[in-house]
Amino acid sequence: MAATLPRPHRFDLYVAAGGLLGGLLLVGLGVSTRPDDEPTVLVHGSWPVLVPLVVMTGCELLRRTAPRTALLTGTAALTLDSVTTGNIATLLMFTDVVYAAVLYGPPASARRIPWITGLLTVAGTIVPFAVWRRPEALLIGVVVGAVAFGPAATGWIVRDHRDAAEAARLRAEQTALLAEMDRSQAVLAERARMARELHDMVANHLSAIAIHSTAALSIDDPETSRQALTVIRENSVDGLAEMRRLIGILRDGSEDHEPAAAPTLDGLRALVDGARANGLDVTLDTPPGKVPAPVELAAYRIVQESLTNALKHACPGRVTVCLARRDGVLDVRVSSPYGHRDGPRAPGSGAGLVGMRERAALLGGTFEAGPEGALWTVRAALPVTEGDPQ
Repeated sequence: MAATLPRPHRFDLYVAAGGLLGGLLLVGLGVSTRPDDEPTVLVHGSWPVLVPLVVMTGCELLRRTAPRTALLTGTAALTLDSVTTGNIATLLMFTDVVYAAVLYGPPASARRIPWITGLLTVAGTIVPFAVWRRPEALLIGVVVGAVAFGPAATGWIVRDHRDAAEAARLRAEQTALLAEMDRSQAVLAERARMARELHDMVANHLSAIAIHSTAALSIDDPETSRQALTVIRENSVDGLAEMRRLIGILRDGSEDHEPAAAPTLDGLRALVDGARANGLDVTLDTPPGKVPAPVELAAYRIVQESLTNALKHACPGRVTVCLARRDGVLDVRVSSPYGHRDGPRAPGSGAGLVGMRERAALLGGTFEAGPEGALWTVRAALPVTEGDPQ
């Protein structure tokens, strides 16, 4: 099946119709570019000028859909028009075809046409003057420049501005797309951060509440129930305080609510005391000196989550928490008895290890968790920026 040319643009139809009607009007009025008795007129009469006029009208229909075909055909039509008395409408339509060939044609053609028409203009100026030695011969170059080089140069300028505008539009779209991607990534990162904070702050207290409430319900002993309820109340109060701190973080910057300070390594002793109150046998090595705030928060949360997991999963025995700073790295190590149990003492979401690994990765550190003989060990190496803690 033969390929068909696309339909002409509506504006091209108007241009072609206007050129044809204008040319017919000029023929009807007897207006031409050269008198019938001029020596360069080889085909006499007013009607032969209609052939190049009609052909050039067809070229106008192709000015946008097939610009190179229109230019080649239009050049042939203008050559034919030059041996007749001529029609101004044919000449004007040819200038528009040259302009359209540069504006809508392929990039290679758009670059070549101005050079070719420029050379023709120079040749049309120099050669006739060299042959005839008359100043009037210079007008040939002027006409060639006005008919060919002028429209080609105008088309190149318009195309250059159009391409620059399109490039600017594409850059703006890419910038907007990158900004949207950055915004989406920032939102996701913030949601992940808040999810880690919420999990680490609340899971410890809720796990203790679940374990001691189970003990209070299963053991028919008033003293045991009283102790369990005391622990439940303490963890409920602490959990509520942590939730208020989280709400303070979410409302950071408001006038009525100031977020509480983030936990630091100085709070590890209180964290360990709370774990002991929940029934764990915990020992804590002396924490290192001051480290940057992000490292402090990450280390605190890793220890907190490790103690929570030990409360839920560890076998009876001693839990060891050790922090040491060496070679620009803060080593965090939490070991708990490892063995087979019927099941966890409290339900879990499985997000704790993921959150600890994310905290270490955000600081450029490493994280490992797994059994080592009879112990389950959590290890994190958090890089510490040398200098004053931030």
